[in-house]
Amino acid sequence: MGLFGKKKTEKQEQLEKQEKTEEKQPEMKEYIRGAGGTIVSKSVLNGTAKLKWLFRQESGHGNGWIAFGDTDTQEYVNDVNNMEIVDFNTLANIEPTVVNVFYMPYGSDLEFRADKTGSYFVDTETGQEIREPVKHPAQIAFERNLKFLNQETYPMEFFRTLFMKNDRMEIQTAGETDFPTGEVVLADPLDYLGTKYETVLDRRILSGSYPVELSVCHSSIAGLRIAAARLRFSEKPAVSYELAMPKGKKPEELEKPGVWTFFGVDTGLACFADAETAREGRAFYESWRAKNPGKNLYLDHFAALFQKSYETSPEYQNQGGSFLEWHMPGTGHRMVWFSSGMGDGIYSGYWGLDKDGEAVSLVVPFLNPEYFL
Repeated sequence: MGLFGKKKTEKQEQLEKQEKTEEKQPEMKEYIRGAGGTIVSKSVLNGTAKLKWLFRQESGHGNGWIAFGDTDTQEYVNDVNNMEIVDFNTLANIEPTVVNVFYMPYGSDLEFRADKTGSYFVDTETGQEIREPVKHPAQIAFERNLKFLNQETYPMEFFRTLFMKNDRMEIQTAGETDFPTGEVVLADPLDYLGTKYETVLDRRILSGSYPVELSVCHSSIAGLRIAAARLRFSEKPAVSYELAMPKGKKPEELEKPGVWTFFGVDTGLACFADAETAREGRAFYESWRAKNPGKNLYLDHFAALFQKSYETSPEYQNQGGSFLEWHMPGTGHRMVWFSSGMGDGIYSGYWGLDKDGEAVSLVVPFLNPEYFL
């Protein structure tokens, strides 16, 4: 008997049956990456009931969300065999509207409705209709923070609390920066250091080497973030702060066109630098790129240095490194790089002044911890 006349084996029949089943099942769409586990009644999962109730418990499994169907009874949901833990995206593929409320806080109690106006949720406690996506708490904080940054002045209390240790805030010395000339630069160290886009400050400091302190915020909604960086060149306490003006500009010129006090960050990194070391850094970049055509300066050089920094003090950094004391090849001058709060943006420096009006520190705030704790 020929090959094609042979009777199918039991294993072949099982494989064909499995293939047909897989063909019928649509591919699950991932609405939210890393959404976590959600408890859903099997009646909703198998289609015998439609989603009706959705609430979130802090002590629940996974992300805390629990979903019941419109025909589920108390007796039905009390039986653990009628409930199943699935990825939240599984529920979203059954009813995509749940994506709108994913970021609502623990304690949320919602009723799902669908009528001629569309599909939406109602908060059972307030009666509020939820028809638009609820923003992640970190996104809300980020937007508030954008409006808060780069003010001409801040209350003294804000600067004081930036560097006050508590259960969510820690102060870490990240290293020292060398200032051979005393001319201070604020810049994104990868994109703008040593270019016309760096910000050279009008006030100079004495030449020397000074520590860079970081205010590390352990945020419940945004993870580990650097809230501020401080360059200290005196042990005297600051009693007031003033906006750091760019070279050749005075505070009274703030309203004039083309006068700004901020520096731009486009790689998520910032630094304090001396004007001379900034030029040295740019020269190194150009030399490195010439010797390493087609390679990426950060990925193929600095990433390994940041990882080593992380390994020395992982409790103050994110995986991959949040700060680095860079020793420049050739000159040996040091420069401290650090992550800029929530990432890219524009930031301003503020001189800390002692009781005699002398500068004792330079602070760059990246975020208001009050929004993120």
